[in-house]
Amino acid sequence: MISRSESDTLRIGEEIGSKLRKGAVVSLRGSLGAGKTVLAKGIAKSLGIQEAIVSPTFTIVQEYDGERGRMYHLDLYRLSGEDEFESMGGEEFLYSDGITLIEWSEKIQDMLPCDTVYINITINSDQSRDIEIKGLES
Repeated sequence: MISRSESDTLRIGEEIGSKLRKGAVVSLRGSLGAGKTVLAKGIAKSLGIQEAIVSPTFTIVQEYDGERGRMYHLDLYRLSGEDEFESMGGEEFLYSDGITLIEWSEKIQDMLPCDTVYINITINSDQSRDIEIKGLES
């Protein structure tokens, strides 16, 4: 998929969110400023979450309740890796009954469930975004 604007990315996030089932883990990958949090806002909207979605870079985890259940939004940018993730109790988010979105999931790659949905966002030279989705059932 190609996003040419923030509103495109929000819409794509809503489409993705409408297909996610309880317990889904979503790996959001892309460089700083690629639009991972914007995509998370679209997913949250599809889950009926009314709160403002903010990047959890400093808090590491944000929890939201919506009409379709709970969403956990993790940003692992500041974590050193799997040991630190385990020590904060992070595994509980990988096997919850909510939807778990993880930015910078590369840091815990070996811990991710086998049915993780992978979303890679690449910034193109014209500032559009290529959004590649793997593992999401239609």
